[in-house]
Amino acid sequence: MNRAIVALALAAVLAVGGCSRAATPEAASDGPVSWVEMTGQGAELRAAALDGHCPAARIDGVPAAMSLRAAASADFPAICVLAAPSTAHSIGTADHPVSLLQGAPERIVVIGDTGCRIHGVTAQDCNHPQGWPFARVAALAAARHPDLIVHVGDYFYREGPCPMGRSGCAGSPHGDRFDTWRTDLFDPAAPLLRQAPVVFVRGNHEDCRRGGNGWSRMLDAAPWQEACPVTDPAFVVRLGTLSLGVLDSSLAEDREAPAAAVAQMVPQFDRLKAELGPGESFILTHRPIWAAAPVGQMGPFGTLFVGLNATEQAVARGRIAPEVSLVVSGHIHHFAAYSYGPTRPAQLVAGEGGANLVESERLAPNRAPLTIDGLTAAKVNFARYGYVLMTRGETGWTIDAHDLDDRIVAHCTLVRRDLSCDSDLKAGR
Repeated sequence: MNRAIVALALAAVLAVGGCSRAATPEAASDGPVSWVEMTGQGAELRAAALDGHCPAARIDGVPAAMSLRAAASADFPAICVLAAPSTAHSIGTADHPVSLLQGAPERIVVIGDTGCRIHGVTAQDCNHPQGWPFARVAALAAARHPDLIVHVGDYFYREGPCPMGRSGCAGSPHGDRFDTWRTDLFDPAAPLLRQAPVVFVRGNHEDCRRGGNGWSRMLDAAPWQEACPVTDPAFVVRLGTLSLGVLDSSLAEDREAPAAAVAQMVPQFDRLKAELGPGESFILTHRPIWAAAPVGQMGPFGTLFVGLNATEQAVARGRIAPEVSLVVSGHIHHFAAYSYGPTRPAQLVAGEGGANLVESERLAPNRAPLTIDGLTAAKVNFARYGYVLMTRGETGWTIDAHDLDDRIVAHCTLVRRDLSCDSDLKAGR
């Protein structure tokens, strides 16, 4: 019998027998879990009612009561919520106030694809920071003191039990339940979540077949509907002169554009076209609209790339507001920047937050121009764990990709739709 099948079967037996949770270095803590997120209606404080009661909260230092967002279930504690008035300067639990933006952000941290992959016989070394460095990424990003965080999706990766004999993930929680989400997201991200509000984008790992229950209860910007929404409506976060349009691309097909998938996304794009602006606008969507994934090495010709996302490309034609200068995404586990000229927004990919990186020799720096959906892009992409820091300037934005040593390994500037980058990375890992 195939060894992989045997390992998977034995791991499943152990999980059923209740041995999937153990006292390991990566086990979830018992402390409070709270965060502040941006929705279409403004900022909201959310928290887990771990003791059955909503925690004490404050708005601008004044006590305020949280209310119930989602009732407790067998797998999740109750989730509490408190909306911040538009005039508020801070909101948070009694011991963790978070400052709120009073205008457009000056420093935005972008992270994505952060969870630790355990699926079938595939498993990262979740118990070791070298194998799963999200906690380090979050701590480094927090030290930059951002005033806004954008997570471009894919939080939930521990879909199954750790395979038999894999000490690197032994004892890991798994399945769509709170201690999995806590271990994959809330505990490692805690230093970052205490710094600033977050815009959460839904990834394909949060569709209803995978982590959709946790997503809908905890992170979905819309009110909880007591069921996993197949597709979330688009919404706009207004921050002074900057508007962020958030799309749910969790079910968009990457390499095809089936009619049903296209029809499902049309209302989202139409809504953003109508509501984005005036002023500079970004689109946030997990699956990049105009990017490419490395699929293998072609000998002396280098890395072969395949363009995606076909569904979003089909919907986007004629539906992108002229104010949109940048699309910010993840999904592909690397850093990439694409610039197409004035007729199309630039595309940024920041999918290097902790989930296993793309292969193809860990994607050495690649600057070969690439044509996607009829336009050729100047681009740079490479695979290194890290985060992206966007800093507002007088004429546009600087966009810096930081690695695990907090070095700037790619320095980019965004002026309107022109995204240009320099990188000092050498080939290899």
